[in-house]
Amino acid sequence: MDRRSFIGKAGLAGAGAVAATTLAAPAIAQTNPKINWRLASSFPKSLDTIYGGADVLSKYVSEATDGNFTIQPFAGGELVPGLQAADAAAAGTVEMCHTVGYYYWGKDPTWALGSAVPFSLNARGMNAWLYQGGGNDLYNEFLDSQGLYGLPGGNTGVQMGGWFRKEINTVADLKGLKFRVGGFAGKVLEKLGVVPQQLAGGDIYPALEKGTLDAAEWVGPYDDEKLGFYKVAPYYYYPGWWEGGPTVHFMFNKAKWEELPASYKALLRVAAQATDANMLQKYDYVNPGAVKSLVANGAQLRPFSQEILSACFDATNEVYAEMEATNAPFKKIWDSIKAFRKEHFLWAQIGEYNYDTFMMIQQRNNKL
Repeated sequence: MDRRSFIGKAGLAGAGAVAATTLAAPAIAQTNPKINWRLASSFPKSLDTIYGGADVLSKYVSEATDGNFTIQPFAGGELVPGLQAADAAAAGTVEMCHTVGYYYWGKDPTWALGSAVPFSLNARGMNAWLYQGGGNDLYNEFLDSQGLYGLPGGNTGVQMGGWFRKEINTVADLKGLKFRVGGFAGKVLEKLGVVPQQLAGGDIYPALEKGTLDAAEWVGPYDDEKLGFYKVAPYYYYPGWWEGGPTVHFMFNKAKWEELPASYKALLRVAAQATDANMLQKYDYVNPGAVKSLVANGAQLRPFSQEILSACFDATNEVYAEMEATNAPFKKIWDSIKAFRKEHFLWAQIGEYNYDTFMMIQQRNNKL
């Protein structure tokens, strides 16, 4: 054998072996550092649709990193009360949370704009504004001042208007109504004589049964059925005009987010968007069966009258005008939503509305 050829081949092989031993393991370790986070959810595990979003994200992240980045979700109340999840993330008690911005609107109504406010966008419109219209960036400008960074992580679609012990046909029927409804909707309805009530989920049924509540809103058919409201408040009104497309958010402690390697930030963005889509898809799939089941068990579906919707719309605009005049961050984001809202519903009525309306007529005529 030619000596120089042998040495050359041996040297080449040796270099390859050295490269394999020095690059393979460290490259993986550098790409996927070991990180263990805790997530505080605002939701109970019984709401598998909303709470389930935290499990979905955690699964995606763990699988994509071979278990090196783990996120452990905790249901509302396990680490902190559900309505303090964002506070816990901002304080660093946990690294992140899964919550809805409007839960914190009492601190500043700007919180609610990233999730849902009355007579705003539907789920598709909200996603379009957030992902394509600069909404994520605008909302994160606000969250930055709260020590947080946010990514959309779910949507329920338009919610129902709630369960009522009696029929509500006119604006006059709203006066004095004790209604479990919070946030923006409560402030609007106060202008029409409603008495908003704040009750935890477990307290709603007995309050309706005893008559200390006249009505209560929750989410929609799939989640509402589990709580049995139809047994004590049979009139099920729609739509929930205060939540046309409520976005659920993953909110991260700002410092912890900034510490992450770029690859993990990119992974969280992708996983959060996948979770966002998954939640809405699930609600769209399970709500049809749930509403049929509710009606079979005695729920009586009722639309809010045009008189009531128009009065609520006008009262809502009064509230917006008051907030725009006194809150610059609110006005900045709301101006952006309003501008897109006008364009979104212009386009929606051309294609989607006409197609959907025709198909709904076929459904009612038992042709589908």
